[in-house]
Amino acid sequence: MATALELPAQSADIFAANRATGHIVLSVATSAGRTRRERVHEDGSLRVRFPHEGTDPLEAIFVNTAGGMAGGDRFSIEMKVGREASFVAGTAAAEKIYRSHGPDTRIDVTLSVADSGSLSWLPQETILFDEARLSRSFEVALAGKASLLMAEAVVFGRAAMGETIRHGRLTDRWRVRRDGRLIFADGVRLDGAIDAKLAERAATAGGVAVATILLTPAGEAQVETVRAQHFAGEVGISAWNGIAVARLVAADGATLRRDLMTMLAALDAPLPRLWLN
Repeated sequence: MATALELPAQSADIFAANRATGHIVLSVATSAGRTRRERVHEDGSLRVRFPHEGTDPLEAIFVNTAGGMAGGDRFSIEMKVGREASFVAGTAAAEKIYRSHGPDTRIDVTLSVADSGSLSWLPQETILFDEARLSRSFEVALAGKASLLMAEAVVFGRAAMGETIRHGRLTDRWRVRRDGRLIFADGVRLDGAIDAKLAERAATAGGVAVATILLTPAGEAQVETVRAQHFAGEVGISAWNGIAVARLVAADGATLRRDLMTMLAALDAPLPRLWLN
């Protein structure tokens, strides 16, 4: 019979053995004038599908067959876009991050775009539940004249379901480099009483849905185009040194989705078809 001192270690081992993991390695390249998949490796509960193969840009949809993520889960995506290839990546549904009893849910995304390649990273929203703990990182390497559009949205609880998030943790880290030189660095950390922090005017003034959009190359032309649109929530955009960054805040996920689609349409972004369903 196990002693009391042995039980915690055994429980930790059982917990770790039952955590979900997923890993995708994906590369695309041009062939006969079209972007085609070059290499696809899937491991764990992550899958990638190409619902409209043969179109340009090529579109991929990531699917988490685990049905959500919880504390201790580990997921990673490594993606390479070849020279002159054009690629759009999205998700089949909003990703749900459930409560944790201690460990973080970990998501690591590594993106690489070769010279004259184009990548649009457009997943659907990430939804955090009460007591969720998410640690996420994006490492992006751009070469020469590569183009990048990234949009990431986070919703703190599903308002339509009467759900709120009071406590939890979100750590988000972005690093974007062109030809090895850092051109964008961003970090978000919310820990503890998230609802109280979001209520502050300097944060979201009570908004529970936020998003960041990064576009490069970009300049004042894109800024003026976006500023000419009508948004239901609060939106700000700036451009400097060949990049443009927009921040969006909304009262709920549905409003944020509408504002995101308005902005992406203004930027002539190739929306994944699942965004339109």
